[in-house]
Amino acid sequence: MHPDSTWPSAPVPDVPGDVWRWQLPSVHDASRVRMDLRARLAHPSLTSSSTEDAREGLLLAFEELASNALRHGGGAVEAVIVATADGWILSLSDEAVDRLPVPAVDRDPALGGMGLPMVAQLSVQHGYAVGDDRKHVWAQLTSGVAVPGAMPGPRSRLG
Repeated sequence: MHPDSTWPSAPVPDVPGDVWRWQLPSVHDASRVRMDLRARLAHPSLTSSSTEDAREGLLLAFEELASNALRHGGGAVEAVIVATADGWILSLSDEAVDRLPVPAVDRDPALGGMGLPMVAQLSVQHGYAVGDDRKHVWAQLTSGVAVPGAMPGPRSRLG
């Protein structure tokens, strides 16, 4: 099996921070939530504590994971972002506990399916967890700014 052909099973990191939560009943809601997220990321407190590349990376990761949850998941989709001192934990959950995330490997990019590998590249760690009748697909992204005393997060087991 190709080393990048699985998305690791790992619990969503439980870290303190501001929790942002949205319900995504349909694909159209993903655009609304992305605009709300972009507005939150434009707040001066976040622009001074994160790089533009990091904020754009979070938006891109959100878009990819939300799209996957809405297209391949089932039931109610929820997005949760925990804004921490050194980045964000992004988690998209749905009710399709039997449909686990499978990154596309060696596929023509024109055929799509490249979202999970892209999110893996943007994140310091990523995974999925199943519990309470929900599947959580998550990624941890850094702010791009060194926080004094903070240690970088562990690399994914895929690395």
